[in-house]
Amino acid sequence: MFKKVKQLVFLLAFLSPFIGLAQNRNSFLGGLNEPNAWVDSVFKKLSKRERIAQMFMVRAHTDKGKAFEDSIAMVIKKERIGGLVFFQGGPARQAILTNRYQAISKVPLLISMDAEWGLGMRLDSTTSFPYQLTLGAIQDNKLIYQMGRQVALDFKRIGMHVNFAPVADINNNPKNPVIGIRSFGDNKFNVAEKVTAYMKGLQDNQVMVSVKHFPGHGDTEVDSHQDLPQLPFTKARLDSVELYPFKELIKAGASGIMVAHMNIPVLDNTPNLPSTLSKPIITTLLKDELGFKGLIFSDAMEMKGVAKFYPNGEGDVIGILAGLDVIELSGNSKRAVKLVRQAIHKKRLSWQQVNASVKKILYGKYWSGLNNSTYVQPQNIVADLNRTEAKELNQKLADAAITLLNSDIQLKNFDRRKKTAIVSLGSSELTTLQRALRPVLPNSLNFILPKDITDAELENVKKELLAYDQIIVSIHDMRKRPAPVLDYNKSLKSFIAELAGMNSMFAIFANPYSLAGLPGIEAAKTIILNYQNTNEAQNATFRVINGGLKANGKLPVTINANFKNGDGLSQ
Repeated sequence: MFKKVKQLVFLLAFLSPFIGLAQNRNSFLGGLNEPNAWVDSVFKKLSKRERIAQMFMVRAHTDKGKAFEDSIAMVIKKERIGGLVFFQGGPARQAILTNRYQAISKVPLLISMDAEWGLGMRLDSTTSFPYQLTLGAIQDNKLIYQMGRQVALDFKRIGMHVNFAPVADINNNPKNPVIGIRSFGDNKFNVAEKVTAYMKGLQDNQVMVSVKHFPGHGDTEVDSHQDLPQLPFTKARLDSVELYPFKELIKAGASGIMVAHMNIPVLDNTPNLPSTLSKPIITTLLKDELGFKGLIFSDAMEMKGVAKFYPNGEGDVIGILAGLDVIELSGNSKRAVKLVRQAIHKKRLSWQQVNASVKKILYGKYWSGLNNSTYVQPQNIVADLNRTEAKELNQKLADAAITLLNSDIQLKNFDRRKKTAIVSLGSSELTTLQRALRPVLPNSLNFILPKDITDAELENVKKELLAYDQIIVSIHDMRKRPAPVLDYNKSLKSFIAELAGMNSMFAIFANPYSLAGLPGIEAAKTIILNYQNTNEAQNATFRVINGGLKANGKLPVTINANFKNGDGLSQ
């Protein structure tokens, strides 16, 4: 027995370095400061100009034609930039273009995308998972992890390495014009838990994150794409609210964080200075105080939140001085590299700092597998990106998010034999929900009320509905991105209040904040909230009405006095 124990101890001691190596390969931060032959070899082959160029990622598309694609190829070949940010296009075209770009790059390109809800956010013929606000209603965070995993599989299949996601902003301002549905909600604990689950789903499958928008873009009323927002809060408030999710993500091993363009006087009182260019925010707060060791990305430097006050490339230089590792979408990468070299020559910036960032970027490439083949197989890519597993998960997410408000009395009293009106608002054609309900309700009729219905047409519908025993009303926002206010005409919005007083059940397929713009809807006895207008959400609602699914979601934001964070009946 003693011999066996000694042998086991010896075996564990012998294997422990190899176990550590395996763990570090899976953990981005675990291997960041270890010797790396590939990183050192690539670094030594780079000229000084090429080292700086590794810090820049430029825009790429597959929907802008050959001339644009050729221009990016020329930038890659001549400037030796470090990476690309893909935007709109198609998956097969992107795969082919990625192969072309990787083939001409001296160092493998780090390829990224803003894909907060999956590739469908940017690419046709791919999967769109629910918005983060929809996911905020889900009580089982393992589903969020599984979504992160599916997004990571899509990234790996199409040859990408960094997702500029998830969003860690707490959307505690309903008037926020740029975050909204992109946030998990207004409760810092729920946001932190779900961002961590999403992040781990990505990183456990070898995709880096760029968690955003540090130090928190949730409580603003200005879109940093258009101007420079300001956070006028105390340091205590920022520390206890906005920074909370980021602190939790850093503890959980975040590989990357994106810094927002915001002016925050309590952290840096330089007038009109975006946080992206602030050394006290990036180096003192993020690196030193919070201990973040991963890659630090800028938000897009072409945005007016920075370009308005720091034009002509000076913002790129100041951002690197402040502690950024990666500059996303410089207005002119060639000019920026030249300005950075000048800053080093003038002793404003040290090679030590630049080299440290470059080695960190190269390590990110190694961790992502770019030390091996970079070829993407274009064949069957659409089928591979539309896996049955992903589709099934998408439905599970919609099922888990569905939230029951006010009461379930209308569901309990629902009688399939009664004369039923199935009324859709906002759509100009039969909806998925109507198509599903009609066969199980033999004594029913579908009504379609478009968002611009005339008063005369509306009066006719009102008269007809008086003859029905029960009414199922569905509210649809047909826009690509559901805004906080529905784009219905005034008459239709007023009609919703009338319907709420009738024997009706409501199903909402819209931004939850839209409830605040529908006074009177709170009188409805049963409201089934779905957060967005998808087929999956409508399928889930059908099953709740028909008795095949129990609603378990919880409202992730406070809308008004009638609908508060945490509301939701568990059936």
